[in-house]
Amino acid sequence: MPILVSACLLGVRCRYDGASRPLPGIEKLMETETLIPVCPEQAGGLPTPREPCEIRDGRAVTASGRDVTEIYERGAAEALRLARLYGCRTALLKERSPSCGCREVYDGSFTKTLVPGMGFTAALLAQNGVAVYGESDIPDIP
Repeated sequence: MPILVSACLLGVRCRYDGASRPLPGIEKLMETETLIPVCPEQAGGLPTPREPCEIRDGRAVTASGRDVTEIYERGAAEALRLARLYGCRTALLKERSPSCGCREVYDGSFTKTLVPGMGFTAALLAQNGVAVYGESDIPDIP
């Protein structure tokens, strides 16, 4: 079963700060599943590294106040296109990200305050029937 995976969880240095967040235990999942890497923020056209971004009032806004919602929407659409292309019915995404967060995201105040919600990509995938999991859910992925 192909699974769409946030590229940063696979060790790709694509996070806003130029780092990655390799997920311990991902190797076990690789043994049985085909993992399709995606970085929606890069796919939408943002560089790496890039300015931090959070969701404020439904918009993607950088720390300096630039509205980058269209870029996040474009990246989410590309992630959905990849999921459809490869037949991914499941996605494993980076928690708390403005793109990939699936339960909580930062509130847009840049004070590390979390609120219930989904990132742009996680929401679009879920709306289109893709089961979305965060990295802490890896043991629960069917």
